Amino acid sequence: MDSTSETRHPTRMQIQGEGQALRIFIGQSEQWQGRMPLHEAIVRKIREAGLAGATVVRAVEGFGAHSRSYGGRVLSEDRSIVIEVVDQAERIQAILPVIDLMVVKGLITLEPVQIVAYRTGETDREDA
Repeated sequence: MDSTSETRHPTRMQIQGEGQALRIFIGQSEQWQGRMPLHEAIVRKIREAGLAGATVVRAVEGFGAHSRSYGGRVLSEDRSIVIEVVDQAERIQAILPVIDLMVVKGLITLEPVQIVAYRTGETDREDA
């Protein structure tokens, strides 16, 4: 992603208390409209929606719906990608319809979380 396409939140984001964790499990080879990796497209949509952030993790070991293992020996080139997003429930709920349309093959989960702190590295605390 080039720097011109990146956006920054205009003010410090304050998130605390009850929230939701959204996890999206997809295959590494999944594409969005044949133009880019699906995980990149999803992260872009999440950024555009102004959510707190997203983390993308590539699986080391596991198996999926077709029970093809991909552990120490590479039995599948399509390793799982997990995109994890934590934010306020209403913000997660607002992006869900978009994610649902984008994920043709995969798993989407939600769970409640208690957000203890969200620190941006800027002076978030008044006592700092």
